[in-house]
Amino acid sequence: MIEAFLEAAKRYARGGYDVIVDGIIGPWFLEPWLSAAEEGYEIHYIILRAEKAETLKRATERAKLDKKTNTALVEAMWEQFHNTGGYEKNVIDTTTLFSADTVSEIKRKIAAGTALLE
Repeated sequence: MIEAFLEAAKRYARGGYDVIVDGIIGPWFLEPWLSAAEEGYEIHYIILRAEKAETLKRATERAKLDKKTNTALVEAMWEQFHNTGGYEKNVIDTTTLFSADTVSEIKRKIAAGTALLE
């Protein structure tokens, strides 16, 4: 699945488009993206992460699953993204940010080049 996303993104990029891939792409899925960066593609990796309590609150407010199941899934995913090792520089803490603030922070990181995969 990750390689399919990547190949589609590369095709659009070669066509001159700016491409944003949105999804759950943990550091454990980055090898193909790192290879693409080595091929000369400009790839920014940004992790949007709120504090655990806020993440659980947001998820349970919009959940399609029952609260117990959703809470277990969200806690598992939060733990996987809690310590991203060398990718902590790519994290934006969204705990207190509104959507517009998050977008501004993403744009700032891209403009500054602080989220580039190398």
